[in-house]
Amino acid sequence: MTPAMAAAAAARTATTSAASRRKVIITCAITGAVHTPTMTPYLPITAQQIADEAVAAAAAGAAIIHLHARDPIDGRPTPAPERFAAFLPAIRQRCDAVLGITTGGGQNMTVQDRLAAAVAFDPEMCSLNMGSMNFGLFPALARHASFTHDWEQPYLEGSRGYIFRNTFADIESILQTLGERTRFEFECYDVGHLYSLAHLLDRGLVRPPLFVQMIFGILGGMGADPENLLHMRRIAHSLFGEAVEWSVLAAGRHQMAMATMAGLCGANVRVGLEDSIYLGKGRLATSNAEQVAKIRHILEELSLEVATPAEARDRLALKGSAAVGF
Repeated sequence: MTPAMAAAAAARTATTSAASRRKVIITCAITGAVHTPTMTPYLPITAQQIADEAVAAAAAGAAIIHLHARDPIDGRPTPAPERFAAFLPAIRQRCDAVLGITTGGGQNMTVQDRLAAAVAFDPEMCSLNMGSMNFGLFPALARHASFTHDWEQPYLEGSRGYIFRNTFADIESILQTLGERTRFEFECYDVGHLYSLAHLLDRGLVRPPLFVQMIFGILGGMGADPENLLHMRRIAHSLFGEAVEWSVLAAGRHQMAMATMAGLCGANVRVGLEDSIYLGKGRLATSNAEQVAKIRHILEELSLEVATPAEARDRLALKGSAAVGF
């Protein structure tokens, strides 16, 4: 081994060791726009349900709460700021978690729709997807003979022809609109999304520390394979070095296994009913807090500590809850 190779190996060891000692930031995604009410009776729909679930998830150990809104009558995803207004202040008053708002929204929403709540409320964090992609929800149709609400089946079937739009122009517009007001959870569904983020960093449109959420198991994105996680980790560290705080979420049955692997690899983790409605094989999660408590228990059994909201704010350079607009 040459001196240069030895030095590089030592640097990698030091980085890995430091990452393994870092407390794990748990994000909980409360309701999302993927699952429909027929799939589980535990999906939070009303403002009260979303607020209660968020507060309970924070009490269980989530430092960050990722939020979408639903129509309280039939549970369909909605971007309407008034729906967010019905739960955001209540959550903030009842817990100290970092509150993040989606700019991904849901199927059939325009970019302007998806931005509306974030513009209205100036949260500490927003999600920002790093590329356009197919986003297939239609396999869920085979699991249900009928649906509770008339919007559910067309919504799932419509995903066959749906492109989740996030062009460079869209991303630049979102950054220009929100970039001085909030920080981002950069959602990366494939390795190319990391290179897109690196391009934005090179242009000075984003600034470190970068909170990169790697997403596995969505039809149209990366599969939930350990090899993919390790590859994404390698690429992220080669592109961003110490400027990256990375996190992992996996859809459905892969949620806990991939989160556990991520924790062992020095990552942060995300759980929640947006990403999976299960707690274990064939067992529906009865709450978001159940999933948070489970991954926290797993992490702590592996001698990993869980970060507080204050620690997450410090590491991600967030503005603090006093500076939000709700």
